Amino acid sequence: MSELTDLFADFWPALLVLGFTALVIVTASRIVSRGQRSSTEVLRQLLNWAIISLAVVVLVIVLPLSDETQGQILSLLGVVLTAVIALSSTTFVSNAMAGVMLHITRPFRPGDYVRVDGEFGRVARHSLINTQIQTEWRDLTTLPNLYLVNNPVTVLHRDGTIITAEVSIGYDVPYTQVQDLLYRAGEEAGLSEPFVLVQELLDHAVVYRACGFLPEMKNLLSARSNLRKKILEQLHGNGVEIVSPSFMNQRPLDPSAKVIPPQPVMHNQHSAGSAEPAPEDKIFDQAEAAASVEELRQQQELARQAVKREKAHLKTVTDDEREQVERRIARMEAEELRLARLLEQGEGE
Repeated sequence: MSELTDLFADFWPALLVLGFTALVIVTASRIVSRGQRSSTEVLRQLLNWAIISLAVVVLVIVLPLSDETQGQILSLLGVVLTAVIALSSTTFVSNAMAGVMLHITRPFRPGDYVRVDGEFGRVARHSLINTQIQTEWRDLTTLPNLYLVNNPVTVLHRDGTIITAEVSIGYDVPYTQVQDLLYRAGEEAGLSEPFVLVQELLDHAVVYRACGFLPEMKNLLSARSNLRKKILEQLHGNGVEIVSPSFMNQRPLDPSAKVIPPQPVMHNQHSAGSAEPAPEDKIFDQAEAAASVEELRQQQELARQAVKREKAHLKTVTDDEREQVERRIARMEAEELRLARLLEQGEGE
């Protein structure tokens, strides 16, 4: 019995350190989880690494070891840490430092459309080491954070972007006619403030660019496709040939014959009335879920700040106004609780 008591007396500081470390990790994770999701992953991992590293050092100190043995272990840990940093400085540590930099600058957040060095998709997850984007093929592409820091990253604006489509038309068609038709195509595609640019004067054709502002970013791919459909409808429906990118036809044709569909799409009633589901709902499902969670976190934070302001205001109101302010606080707290439940469901999926 005395041996067990002596053993417990020797090792209880180590057990206390382990328990305290676990408590600190759980508490820090809960505090960090109140922030925005894009920063939560990075901060949680950094804090866990720092806490565990400090706990290992403290654990070595409190263990019943001689001063010489403790010194050797601490020296060994220092050598191992130095070797790890030296050997992985171009990969792991570099990506971690790049992740910290991205966390500080926050050039994008979950749900944003990004384009980097030929890769295009929506941000699905951002961690300390890498960032996942969901491509237009619904696949997940993992990009190291160092890669994102070393390459220009284009982030499509959340409040809307300009989409474009280029088309080549022969010199025999007046540019004013083409401009009117492309402008009409942009309007029918649902774009705001459409406009047309004469992009290039080639040897065989004139390159036009139809542009328009898309305020809703959720169905970006469908909007681009729809703009091209409307361009085909307007040009072919009005007897205008498209000669993109270069027109070479070896078949003997009547010079007066026009190479357009026999029945233009714009006259097809089935095409005009059909409604297809947006492919983005299936393509960017994980990125959309991440964006929804991010939005819920922001709403929850706004609700929490509103409750704090009202509680501070409650201290300054008169007795006649107190009941009204308390009812308002109760409604705000109920809304905050509802958002917290929705957020918990979203993070659990």
